[in-house]
Amino acid sequence: MSGRRAAVLGSPIEHSLSPVLHRAAYRELGLDDWSYDRFEIDEAALPAFLAELGPEWAGLSLTMPLKRAIIPLLDGITDTAASVEAVNTVVLTEDGRRVGDNTDIPGLVSALRERGVEKVPSAAVLGAGATASSALAALSRICSGEVTAYVRSEARAAEMRQWGERLGVPVRTADWSDAAEALSSPLVIATTPAGSTDALAAAVPEHPGTLFDVLYEPWPTPLAAAWTDRGGAVLGGLDLLVHQAVLQVEQMTGRTPGPLAAMRAAGERALAARP
Repeated sequence: MSGRRAAVLGSPIEHSLSPVLHRAAYRELGLDDWSYDRFEIDEAALPAFLAELGPEWAGLSLTMPLKRAIIPLLDGITDTAASVEAVNTVVLTEDGRRVGDNTDIPGLVSALRERGVEKVPSAAVLGAGATASSALAALSRICSGEVTAYVRSEARAAEMRQWGERLGVPVRTADWSDAAEALSSPLVIATTPAGSTDALAAAVPEHPGTLFDVLYEPWPTPLAAAWTDRGGAVLGGLDLLVHQAVLQVEQMTGRTPGPLAAMRAAGERALAARP
């Protein structure tokens, strides 16, 4: 079938880098008849949008607030997606089925592996939202010891402990006021909104380990900049976006993009061009 389509859905969606990354992959793969768009879709509009998709559609990327809202509308989800009750990828099969997956989790693992982080004895997670649960799922694959989650409320702490039990990760929770302690961990994954970790920049230790800050705009964050100044390894949100997008492209097209450089460079150019 020619003229295949894919898109990212969410609200707000205007600043999504997914079209830039997927289109770069299509160019590398010679998929000139493929298109990738973005649509402003909230939970209320999602069912109608899905109902109107024709056979030319190959897949969808989902961002907030749709990662859980999509699940009842699918014919099935992978074990990875079920582990965190979140879908960011939908593959539309030739027989008309809608199958959900989560590429954020293996994307986190792949991004860390690219930087030489294969296994860690312990880790810290800053935050307790949806991305934090994906971080725990990724850590279940690479962390041999305890994960400490730094959160702002007991309710959030309970949620993270529950996710840990579900994912088979020993999770200890600590109050956000003690978040500076996290920075001595061999791996720190920051999942909080912009500005949340700025005050921690002054507390970066002399010889830091690896920081994975999932933000990509603004970049670098003060924490990431201070980490780099101290000689620590830093990964950012663009690293995650690229690695999870590669997996989405593979599932939707059946083709594996080559080196990630083209996708990463396209993302960097798009970010640099923003006001």
